[in-house]
Amino acid sequence: MSEQEIIEGRNPVLEALRARRRVYRIWLQPDARGVAVREIRRLAAEDGIPVEEMDGRTMAQRSKTGHPQGVMAQVEAWRYATVDAILARAGATPPFLLVLDGIQDPQNFGSLLRTAETAGVHGVIIPEHRAVGLTPAVARAAAGATEYIPVARVTNLVRTMEELKRQGIWFVGADPTGMDYWQSPVDWCGPVGLVVGGEGKGISRLVREHCDALLRLPMLGRISSLNASVAGGILMYEAVRWRLNPAARN
Repeated sequence: MSEQEIIEGRNPVLEALRARRRVYRIWLQPDARGVAVREIRRLAAEDGIPVEEMDGRTMAQRSKTGHPQGVMAQVEAWRYATVDAILARAGATPPFLLVLDGIQDPQNFGSLLRTAETAGVHGVIIPEHRAVGLTPAVARAAAGATEYIPVARVTNLVRTMEELKRQGIWFVGADPTGMDYWQSPVDWCGPVGLVVGGEGKGISRLVREHCDALLRLPMLGRISSLNASVAGGILMYEAVRWRLNPAARN
């Protein structure tokens, strides 16, 4: 039997159904209402998935995120992708990757996945150790993006970067020691991997040394840094600006 897990929240459960992930059963609070809940009920009925009622107190006790929004589901466990599968997903398009170096906050990881999916990132690479993996809290923060964007978990991030560099991928690190991001020589239309470091420490030394360029976001106020998911989001959409608008290269 396949490994199973529990996901929570209206968007994660709805997107799991839409993405045709195997869903074994769904629990709803009796008073759960709204467009998403109606769509969950409709898709579950179409696929013959049992929908059971669960009172709010029991759901709160079973919740791992603390915010199930009146919806939980038992699903086939999420599986990590391979780096090769991510590259294959890009096809003839120059790969656009997101590399996360030591992100430990589930909210940050989930937010980065959500932005990566909307920005057309082909896949996300994370280290196996000292970083959060795919958890119910991450899935909830990602609002369903985990159903659509592949995540590869590697044992050695630096070695993976070296292998990808041999395949022509340029790595761009978000780092306060770099140049202003709009002045960079980076060709965001080419094969590129954006590297975002963990909360507080940023990109680790070895990973930073393997980046081809370092870019910073100017801090004009009194706060000296941005949340990792915000910084990553700004740079991902700089890549989107280039990829959708050839004039941005000039």
